Amino acid sequence: MNIVVQKFGGTSLSTKERRQLVINKIIECKKNGKLPVVVVSAMGRKGDTYATDTLLSLIDKDFQNNNKRASDLLISCGEIISSVVLASDLYEAGLEAIPMTGGQAGIITNNDYSQAEVIKVNTDGILGLLKSSVIPIITGFQGITEDGDITTLGRGGSDLSAVIIGGALGAEEVEIYTDVNGIMTADPKIVNNASLISEISYNEVFQLADQGAKVIHPKAIEAAMKYNVKLSIKNTLNNCEGTSITKSVDYKGEKKIITGITYMNDRVQIRIPYESNSENAEYDNILDILGQNNISIDLINVFPKEKVFTIDDKDKNFVYDLLNKLNIKYSKEEQCSKIAVVGSGMKGVPGVMARILSTLKREKIQVLQTADSHMTIWCLVNSCNTEKAIIALHNEFNL
Repeated sequence: MNIVVQKFGGTSLSTKERRQLVINKIIECKKNGKLPVVVVSAMGRKGDTYATDTLLSLIDKDFQNNNKRASDLLISCGEIISSVVLASDLYEAGLEAIPMTGGQAGIITNNDYSQAEVIKVNTDGILGLLKSSVIPIITGFQGITEDGDITTLGRGGSDLSAVIIGGALGAEEVEIYTDVNGIMTADPKIVNNASLISEISYNEVFQLADQGAKVIHPKAIEAAMKYNVKLSIKNTLNNCEGTSITKSVDYKGEKKIITGITYMNDRVQIRIPYESNSENAEYDNILDILGQNNISIDLINVFPKEKVFTIDDKDKNFVYDLLNKLNIKYSKEEQCSKIAVVGSGMKGVPGVMARILSTLKREKIQVLQTADSHMTIWCLVNSCNTEKAIIALHNEFNL
């Protein structure tokens, strides 16, 4: 069976006119001899009637946190509405479609409400519909426990649903439709000459997604790697070829050092000097203590004379209070941004970090901290310099 999973995001489903474009994509898939399996998000975005955040605003925040099972039941409604409305629109267009919840589609999860993990997928129901020439319209973002409770998979869960379903069905491709043409070399709102990346590897796009690019969720990329599913990011609103994501990319002899640049705002740098804390027994344990308090840290540099790391701005007051209670002396740099320069082609190429630092120095941008892996180089800068830094690096590497 030539199955293609097509996932449509909330903006693609937000109006009757846009849903007609969705229907056109489904019809085109069928005309190409493929069997479409459709996965949908809740309609619209925050503020729209059926969006996830809008539904959550209906209930008390303490209730949300203390009754995650009930919250999952509520926010699963957005995708259910989308699936039924799209099935109705397809009916008007002369196509038979059946809406399915995640549970009806066979997605079985554990009972970790709001962040459920998929245990297995029973594809019998989906395959039965396909054999009857019926289009399944499956609610993304959700599954069901073995006891019958509805669960949700966390933010970005609809992308994850599509990939997991595609993997379980042995689909030839999973198409993620959104309101952009695909993955760009940088944020086009910052870099006006950012270009579309036509092909990219799982590892590269995972780094871009994990470091701030919002086109696809990192969990979906991890699942695609696990199932070796071919992914495509496409625009519902046009016929752009989009971005193809596979295990490896053949650049046809062209040595491409950098693939793309992304960033994360709202970082706070913490410096803890040894000299000021040499008599404090907690100095050596501070990273463990932060971990025990569920504080995520990154850009971690441990030197003989100091420890340096960054935290999210939302955690800063808790961290400041914790360090003060422990009598840890520290300094802080707020309003920072972490820029990530990503490319599998940089592996084994000398001088890439030096080139990045020289470019930023030329622009009179102070680099507060750096880190690197085999395909990503990170630079921490003051947030006021973020856009200037990204544009300079984008130009330097001719992206």
